[in-house]
Amino acid sequence: MSRILPILFNGDMVRTILEGRKSVTRRIVRYRYSNTEMKMHTDKYGTRLIEIQSDVEGETYGKNPDGSTWHKLRGYIEKNPPYGKGDILYVRETWAFISCAGCNGDYIRDGGPLNCYDYQAVEYDDGNTISDGCFLYRADCKTLEHITWHPSIHMPKQAARIWLKVTDVRVERLQEIDERGGRREGFVNDICLTDGTGKSAAKHFADLWDSTIKKSDLNRYGWDANPWVWVIEFERCRRPKGGSE
Repeated sequence: MSRILPILFNGDMVRTILEGRKSVTRRIVRYRYSNTEMKMHTDKYGTRLIEIQSDVEGETYGKNPDGSTWHKLRGYIEKNPPYGKGDILYVRETWAFISCAGCNGDYIRDGGPLNCYDYQAVEYDDGNTISDGCFLYRADCKTLEHITWHPSIHMPKQAARIWLKVTDVRVERLQEIDERGGRREGFVNDICLTDGTGKSAAKHFADLWDSTIKKSDLNRYGWDANPWVWVIEFERCRRPKGGSE
């Protein structure tokens, strides 16, 4: 059964989705413990990614006094993706709410004055729309300074304007992304054929990836670390019934 779940994107990625250039996102498979490693594991139930204690002499293997060796029977944690095929995702992005009483008609979007018909009025699941204000989105709205923007993590479901249907989920190493994958992430190849300057779409993606990772986590989750990632493919869809609850 499909689920309705939130997913966060920054302003740049929101714009690529709105422009129809982004149809996939990669999310880190995070470690639960510090003394473990991730690997693909195959048994009678299939092949999947697991987190298992690293081989450390004295903890997971060693030698007995008689010269024989021992190896600890270790349990593992199966890593499960945050989303599944068929799930419906509502995009959380930086947002604001402007009441009609506080609207002076001087809010700016892309250099032009605010047109209330361009914005999403508050809508409830019963199909009724109230007209006491509109949701605004930082990704495509240039406003006066007195607008109070709210972090994407705090966006309520009823404010979501972008809905996505998950079409595929797989796990792979970060550096397995190719040029086509970079383009599907929303980037472009701007390498100049005459002088070779510029970057490929995959390189643009790699640079952005490292900019989103904490410095303290680069050794584990940065581009050079080549971590495992969930590759989540999606397509735009309509707000489902019950999507405003």
